[in-house]
Amino acid sequence: MSRVISLPVRRVAVPLSLVGVLAVTACAPAEDDADSAADGSALECTPDSMETLEEGTLTVGTSTPAYPPWFVDDDPENGEGFESAVAYAIAAELGYDDGDVRWASVEFNNAIQPGPKEFDFNVNQFSITEDREEAVDFSSPYYEVRQAVVALEGSEAAEAESLADLAEVDLGAQVGTTSYHAVEELIEPADEPQVFNTNDDGKLALENEQIDAFVVDLPTAFYITSAELDDGMIVGQLPALDSDNEEFGAVLDKDSPLTDCVTAAVDTLREDGTLADLEQEWLAEVADAPELS
Repeated sequence: MSRVISLPVRRVAVPLSLVGVLAVTACAPAEDDADSAADGSALECTPDSMETLEEGTLTVGTSTPAYPPWFVDDDPENGEGFESAVAYAIAAELGYDDGDVRWASVEFNNAIQPGPKEFDFNVNQFSITEDREEAVDFSSPYYEVRQAVVALEGSEAAEAESLADLAEVDLGAQVGTTSYHAVEELIEPADEPQVFNTNDDGKLALENEQIDAFVVDLPTAFYITSAELDDGMIVGQLPALDSDNEEFGAVLDKDSPLTDCVTAAVDTLREDGTLADLEQEWLAEVADAPELS
């Protein structure tokens, strides 16, 4: 699955600072300028102007191991997998070459806790929530996602046809995730769901029949059941939490001076079709799973 994601992106990419100049030249109103900061001032998003951890370098965080289909071969640097490709596309939009991007390993929970960060931005399937926004900044969303239930064929959970059916089985999810929140809020299990530090830990518990079902985001569920579990299956996908779409965004330090620039880059990638192209390339096999209600 070898590919170079920077070339197609950079053929069409225009530095954000230049986009701002073009917008002014076209006499666009300031409030409609996509390259204006939240306070209305003009954005200057170049490697020379942005306050990154290391001058001339963009440090991107994610956890270890880095799972498919978000990353490939546990190697964020190779540009393969949806979130790796998105990170390099954001970097290119901000004027960074691939060689100017450095990856930092950061545990999921540590990335969304208050306090100084070891990254400029982080991509690790972070759902944008109000609670998390009290501790960190988010970019605008780069992916809309649903949660799904994984079980072993022939198990009681595999026969579930509704949320009420799932409430009677032993469930698990990764700690601190919206997967866990979805279990509590949507399924309301009779027994407290088990919590795991990583998806690998939860998958192992499922294989060892310590839990009946494991809840993860839908693309991860498709990967687990197709490539990692011999007899795994997707029971179905859960309704959206709070009747809102669940969306992934890049995480930044609270009040980071980079938030507006990363958001502008993501917005550009969405508008020019890059995000849709990357989603089609890396997440196309995520077909419709049955809806549970």
